[in-house]
Amino acid sequence: MTGHFTAKRAQRLRWALFLVGVLGLSGCKSGGWIGDNRELARDIAGSNGFVERRFDAGLFFLAGFEKRGTTPQKPLVVYIEGDGHAWSSRYHISPDPTPWNPVSLRLAVQDSAPNVLYLARPCQFTVGSERRNCSPAYWTTHRFAPEVIESANKAIERVKAEARASGVALVGYSGGGSVAALVAAERSDVVRLTTLAANLDHALWTRQHEITPLSGSLNAADVASRLQEVPQVHFIGGSDDVVPASVIESYVRRMTDTSHVRTVVVPGYDHDCCWIEAWPDLNRQSLLAESR
Repeated sequence: MTGHFTAKRAQRLRWALFLVGVLGLSGCKSGGWIGDNRELARDIAGSNGFVERRFDAGLFFLAGFEKRGTTPQKPLVVYIEGDGHAWSSRYHISPDPTPWNPVSLRLAVQDSAPNVLYLARPCQFTVGSERRNCSPAYWTTHRFAPEVIESANKAIERVKAEARASGVALVGYSGGGSVAALVAAERSDVVRLTTLAANLDHALWTRQHEITPLSGSLNAADVASRLQEVPQVHFIGGSDDVVPASVIESYVRRMTDTSHVRTVVVPGYDHDCCWIEAWPDLNRQSLLAESR
């Protein structure tokens, strides 16, 4: 984003939380952090049977990891990463949004479904010529731009066809939840939408935090009514003051029928704790929504 907290808001919100939450995940390490973080992701994925994928997907080149089973006609479960390391300091945009702690990847490797795809956001885990069109706008004001959603959809469609999957289940953490919802709105094969600490109404969110609007981004709340027939669960941290419950509730209020939607407040959780550890149990709850 291009704006910053006012002095009043800076006093109310811890700056460290702003960096790790509002902007996606956690901060970065010094030195060669991009190479280190790419290797970390490879280690996490490889040790859990995932293989690296690279997608030439429209405007962007996207990084990902995939686990593919031998049984076709099962849904492809897609995990979409959060906003990553968008800022390097309070007043400076990061030159690279790669997260040092890829939360959605850590969720994905715990999923027992036969077909699982982890999808990074534009410019995360990419180097050299892969970083085409990597303007900082795409991890600030334009993080949910139409071309971002189109690129994600291209990668998903390719893997779905390769796996001969019957449909798509979408899971997104933080800003990845917004991408997941916006992707779902463009598809007719989504069997489940699950978000964790997701910014599903960024217009309200920027007003609440008194920061610059995400002027180049689509807003998930604007497509909520198109998604009301999709089984969905939205997990909210009871102590999350980065993306509070009101942001998710605003998205749900845009629907005329909420019978397929559940919001689950998890007491004591904030924006980044403790989704990874709790994911096996939370995922079971999400799967129940799909089976209803």
